[in-house]
Amino acid sequence: MKFEITKREKEGIAILDISGKLIMGESAGELREKFSWVIDNGTKQVILNLAAVDYIDSTGLGALVMCHTKADSVGGMIKLLNLTKRNIELLVLTKLTTIFDIFTDEQDAVNSFFPDRKIERFDILQFLKKNKGH
Repeated sequence: MKFEITKREKEGIAILDISGKLIMGESAGELREKFSWVIDNGTKQVILNLAAVDYIDSTGLGALVMCHTKADSVGGMIKLLNLTKRNIELLVLTKLTTIFDIFTDEQDAVNSFFPDRKIERFDILQFLKKNKGH
């Protein structure tokens, strides 16, 4: 599958739909560049929709951390949406769930940028209990 990033907006929040493998080389670099472009053009609130990302390597994880750092440096925020089971396990293993807000529902991810809205957060403990032994 070819690596692709498409940008759309919902309620003023940038959503980057990502597909393919997020790995060393062009894909990690492309994510860093596209994310920087979005932030540099004034959008501080970004959701990375990773539903179609089937594999993330250490360089891909580094690119995600760079996105977080870039957003944080300008007072912005980043949320992750629709991670695969394997990619959630990877974030748990590397303890990156402590810096990223993870969502399984796009509207909840969007609502998380608005303090007065009710949201359902991704429950890491429930995920781990459900997948224990699998």
